[in-house]
Amino acid sequence: MTANLPRRATDNSVSAGPASDVRTFITAVLLTFAAGELMLLGYALLGVFGGIIGLVAAIFGVVWWRSIHDKRAFPRDLPVKSVVILAVVTAVITLLAFLTVA
Repeated sequence: MTANLPRRATDNSVSAGPASDVRTFITAVLLTFAAGELMLLGYALLGVFGGIIGLVAAIFGVVWWRSIHDKRAFPRDLPVKSVVILAVVTAVITLLAFLTVA
């Protein structure tokens, strides 16, 4: 009988630690939420055509995000500054969408 014991993270591990995992999770949530908010904002302003424009803007946003992080949407060690900037931009888009819909 053999036991499979958990292995410690090594230098070649996917994870860079718990803090990095949390930043990656927050980034995934914010990117998804911001994409939806861009579509909502476009739809509120221009109807279905605006929703399509919002989708295109979201795709370009993700492509831009990858271009500034070495061609990876979720790099192994994501800088805190990037997550904070993403949070602020998402908050501004959300505020604009709320003001437009209300």
